[in-house]
Amino acid sequence: MADDISIAGDSGEEIARGSRRANPMDVHVGSRVRLRRMLLGMSQEKLGEHLGLTFQQVQKYEKGVNRIGASRLFDLAKVLGVPVQFFYDEAPLGVQTAGHMMTGFAEQPDESYVVDFLGTREGLELNKAFARITDPKVRRSIVDLVRSLAGEEG
Repeated sequence: MADDISIAGDSGEEIARGSRRANPMDVHVGSRVRLRRMLLGMSQEKLGEHLGLTFQQVQKYEKGVNRIGASRLFDLAKVLGVPVQFFYDEAPLGVQTAGHMMTGFAEQPDESYVVDFLGTREGLELNKAFARITDPKVRRSIVDLVRSLAGEEG
């Protein structure tokens, strides 16, 4: 049974292949790929075409199931029109890579919900629609309305 195969990791410990969990940094980088793709209004299929991949492969990258190699990340940055650093921006606090805690890249933990929300279709649509409103008074009224509906006092 293939899921029971074990391999030795870099530090010599046994790792069962079938039970590998997505690395938190891979998940973060994938979510940034998804965020940028959605901001551009690009489908997974279209991104895959630009990279010579299937939409399923793009989907696995975005979920962090498949790790994105350096050359592929470089290609993604070109296609999505961002620097490679974009994919690491706002990395969550406490993400461990190669046994080292990464700090200093993240927003405050209590504000991470904003990035999570913007990564959803509703968050993206709301943000785009709000940005098209040019009247500052209308924008202010909308912010006040949403705060009121959320039970927050301005």
